[in-house]
Amino acid sequence: MTIALADIQAAAGRLKGLAVETPLIENPALNARLGGRIFLKPETLQRAGAFKFRGAYNRLSQLSDAEKARGVVAFSSGNHAQGVALAARLLDIPALIVMPSDAPSVKVEATRSFGAEIRFYDRFTEDRIAIADQIAAERGCTVVPSYDDPHIIAGQGTLGIEIVEQAAARGAKLDTLVCCVGGGGLIAGTSTAVKALSPDTAIWGVEPAGFDETRRSLESGRRETIDKDARSFCDALLTPIPGELTWPINQKNLAGGVAVTDPEVAEAMRYAFSVLKLVVEPGGCVALAAALAGKVDLKGKTAAIVLSGGNVDPELFASVLKGEI
Repeated sequence: MTIALADIQAAAGRLKGLAVETPLIENPALNARLGGRIFLKPETLQRAGAFKFRGAYNRLSQLSDAEKARGVVAFSSGNHAQGVALAARLLDIPALIVMPSDAPSVKVEATRSFGAEIRFYDRFTEDRIAIADQIAAERGCTVVPSYDDPHIIAGQGTLGIEIVEQAAARGAKLDTLVCCVGGGGLIAGTSTAVKALSPDTAIWGVEPAGFDETRRSLESGRRETIDKDARSFCDALLTPIPGELTWPINQKNLAGGVAVTDPEVAEAMRYAFSVLKLVVEPGGCVALAAALAGKVDLKGKTAAIVLSGGNVDPELFASVLKGEI
C-alpha cells in the first residue's frame, strides 16, 4: 500500500484548526556549532506533547459512527497513547490503551487525564499486538496501530508539508532532513511529503543504539529485528522490527540511517535545555543527538531536525541534567 502526497494533504485538512502548526525555529548557536543553517521542528509543542496527535486524529476522525460507538484500542509506550486518548476525547470515542508497565509515569498520567482506560503489559515478555487484538475481538472495537496504518502515516506526514513550506517562507531549500525512527510511521509520512515537495532533500533516520533495526535493514535490504537483550532509555523508539507498511516507504525514501547511544542522547537533551531552551524527551532528541555527535554531517548544509516529543519524566530529566546518564 502506498501513501501519496494527496493523502497527506487530505489529512492536513482534517487537522486544520486542531493540530498545532509547530514553528520552524533557528538558533545562531546551533548554526555555529554544526556549521550550517539548521532549522528545528519542535513537536514538543504539539498537542499532548508529541507528533502522535496528528496521525491519531486523522485515523479516528475517519471511523464510521458505528465504529466510534464501539470504541478503539491502541498500544503504545506513551506518545501514541496520549495522541489516541486526546483524539478519542475530542471525537467522543471510548478508548483503551495497552501500555508497557515501565512506561514513563508522565505519559501514563497524561493518557489517563484524557479519559482513556489503560491495560498494562510487560514489554519484554508479552505481545502488545496480541493483547490489543484480543481486546478488540472481545469488545468489537477498532485497533489503532501506532505506525503501521495508512491513515496514521498520512497524518504524521503533515509534519513534512509544514517543514518544507515553512523553510520556503524563510527563503530556504532543505539539503537534509534528520528525523527519529521507531516503527517508522513519522519518517515514512514525513519523507513522502518532503520527497514530493523537495525531491533533492536527503532524509536520514536516527535510532537508539541496539534498536537500530531500520538502519540495519537499509544496509541488508530486508527487515531486521533487534537483539532481545537490547535496552535504551529512549522509550518512545523501542520497536522490535520495521513496520510492514512503513519499511518499503522508508527503504525507498531514506538516504540512510544512524544509531546514537544513550549518553549521546542525554548530552543532546542537556544541550536542548541549556542552549535551545527546549525540554525534549530521549526518543524525541535522537535526531539532534546524531547531528551534535557528527553522525549526520550538516556542515555547509541547510537542514531540518525533528524534535518529535517532550514527554519526559521529571525525575529522569533531572538525572539527565545532572549528568548522571
